[in-house]
Amino acid sequence: MPKLELYGTASCPYTAELRESLEWRGSDFVEYDIETDTQARERICTLAQAPFTVPLLVEDGKVIQIGWQGRGCVVAGK
Repeated sequence: MPKLELYGTASCPYTAELRESLEWRGSDFVEYDIETDTQARERICTLAQAPFTVPLLVEDGKVIQIGWQGRGCVVAGK
């Protein structure tokens, strides 16, 4: 199974909800907090339009999910 990348922020409650869902399903994923990880923020800015919504779920370099159950937190671009 391909590894998923979860991009979010500690301040966005929907990031936590999506993380819990991925863990419950046993998904293999890596999480990045774009508030503290500048390299992750730069990577996600190249994939998403600014401003963008978190959480973002990425698979094989492509955004496959924006937000969680229709909800998310808006983040300013670079």
